[in-house]
Amino acid sequence: MNNNQIKGLKWPKLVPGTLIKRYKRFLADVMLKNGEIVIAHCPNSGSMTSCNESGRPVYLSFNPKPERKLKYTWEIIKMPDSYVGVNTLIPNRLVKASIENAEIQEFIHYDKVTSEVKTSDGTRIDLMLTKENGDRCYIEIKNCTLISDGISYFPDAVTKRGLKHIIELQSLVASGNRCFIFFLIQRMDSKGFKPADNIDAAYGKELRRAIQNGVEILIYDVTIDLNAISLNRRLPLMIE
Repeated sequence: MNNNQIKGLKWPKLVPGTLIKRYKRFLADVMLKNGEIVIAHCPNSGSMTSCNESGRPVYLSFNPKPERKLKYTWEIIKMPDSYVGVNTLIPNRLVKASIENAEIQEFIHYDKVTSEVKTSDGTRIDLMLTKENGDRCYIEIKNCTLISDGISYFPDAVTKRGLKHIIELQSLVASGNRCFIFFLIQRMDSKGFKPADNIDAAYGKELRRAIQNGVEILIYDVTIDLNAISLNRRLPLMIE
């Protein structure tokens, strides 16, 4: 794979503002610097606990296309110790770009990356990597923003879909494939990762079972500022 690309993803021009409130999951009221209040699309279906504080600086992308009902999209919030990426579409793009750029050691020997691969009825996995000899590796990517006392957690809300993915990956491992869950922490103030058992005990239980059954875990945080976001460092899984 190409290792000459620019690392990470560059943000489009960002519009600064102040978060008034998030509501109906996918909407946020934001006051721009000129005092105008706009409704921005919030591309995150989770609870956004620890990155959803009214009065915080936020940064929006702007798309003037007439077919768009909401011209602004909420991309970043500035929390006390870190910028935090809130757009759940970014992790898939960033991980794919990082694999293609040969930045992740586990994946440098694969020849092709395919997105959104159907593996069974009603189930798609984020990425499939293939080698010329036919070997396959499946990667399901999870966006992590929840943090407490320097530890990142997932999920931040009950996730039946996430549970389904864990079960599917175990089935794929049993069929002879290599499989990963890739937790991408879209902030810079984390020192490790745990499953959020207090939020979704079933997810945590199945994650532990998956590890025992051969599903591999990767955890990375990011370097994020108002210019770009890129992979930073691998973090430990802190699991009992």
